[in-house]
Amino acid sequence: MNQFLKNHEKIAILGIGNELKGDDGLGPFIAKKLSNLFQNNQKFFVFDGGTVPENYTSSIRKINPTHIILIDAVEMGKEPGYIRLIDKEEIANYNISTHAMPISFLIKYMETTIGSKIILVGIQPKSMQLTEGITKEVETSIEIVINALFKLNS
Repeated sequence: MNQFLKNHEKIAILGIGNELKGDDGLGPFIAKKLSNLFQNNQKFFVFDGGTVPENYTSSIRKINPTHIILIDAVEMGKEPGYIRLIDKEEIANYNISTHAMPISFLIKYMETTIGSKIILVGIQPKSMQLTEGITKEVETSIEIVINALFKLNS
């Protein structure tokens, strides 16, 4: 993450996922937490993209970030809660299918219209069924991601 964020000036964080489908809601959950932590911060801007992250490209373009961090549940065939930074070139290797527009299209669009560096923080879900909420394994990983992103502010 440090190498990716080298020379960052302004960072947009976009949480992606469906809050009604268990661990798939981790992106919006993280976005809500970070929105409170980065309130009134002129370097970090947080968006809850939900299941339609493409609807936020105009708002992201207006802030003209140097870097964009996407956060989503990603099926990687790993233990629940596994965290991985996924470069845009690797996205086709993973199952990220709960959204209307493929993440690879969203990234390509943002690259051409905004020109920011983009990375995906993927967290392995345990369950993406209609459940009571995010599983314990993924909750632990959520806290790790939130703490890591908050430390960037210092």
